[in-house]
Amino acid sequence: MGIPMNYVALDIETTGLNPRYDKIIEIGAVRVRDGKAEDTFSSFVNPAKSLPTRIIELTGIQDADVCKAPYIDEVLDAFLTFAGDDVLLEHNLIFDYSFVKKAAVNCKKSYERTGIDTLKIAKCFLGDLESRSLGFLCEYFQIALDAHRALNDAIAAHTLYQILAQKYGNVETKPFQPRQLVYNVRKENPITPKQLELLLKLIVQYHLQREGYLLSPVVNVTEDTIDLQKLSKNEASRLIDKLLSNFRRSYPLR
Repeated sequence: MGIPMNYVALDIETTGLNPRYDKIIEIGAVRVRDGKAEDTFSSFVNPAKSLPTRIIELTGIQDADVCKAPYIDEVLDAFLTFAGDDVLLEHNLIFDYSFVKKAAVNCKKSYERTGIDTLKIAKCFLGDLESRSLGFLCEYFQIALDAHRALNDAIAAHTLYQILAQKYGNVETKPFQPRQLVYNVRKENPITPKQLELLLKLIVQYHLQREGYLLSPVVNVTEDTIDLQKLSKNEASRLIDKLLSNFRRSYPLR
């Protein structure tokens, strides 16, 4: 069985580590044919809220980079067109796949794929190394990497895969074979009209000032600038609970 040399290397940046609550802020991908990079895809994604400080520090991505970027439904359409039915390749692939799968389900799209995980390959052949993170392996194999940007990481994963295939592909081919990716997710329902009405009432009561389609806090109600209409029903419920629990005493509703 030969080692696959046609695939799409993928990487994403997100607002956090949990696909249930966090959002994609950047997608990068490389289409590979016969082991060579043929084309690339890169786009910021508007997460409909401000970025956590830790993510800004980690990635260098700023609110200004994403606030005018397209939302995930538009970026997802472009990415799915770019990727087609290709095998996916990534380092710790299930993390990226889980976020994209959730976005696809929310957009009423099917996203069942097979994939190759360079992390699992590294664990098979490089178990004696102190780390098998992408950053560590890039340093170990002298692969140039400006980490924590989606396209850079996707290119690095592709380069790492080619090195691993060359060094260990004649030892065992099974770790290089695509596997069915499994991540179960349910579609999220959008914010309801009643939730939106209540949130707007809370915002008025708590002296939040409206700027375009965004809501910018002028008191310490929430750390985020949030596009309310992009919230899911569950996200809206959590925000309502947070506002009520933190500020009911200070700003009683009338």
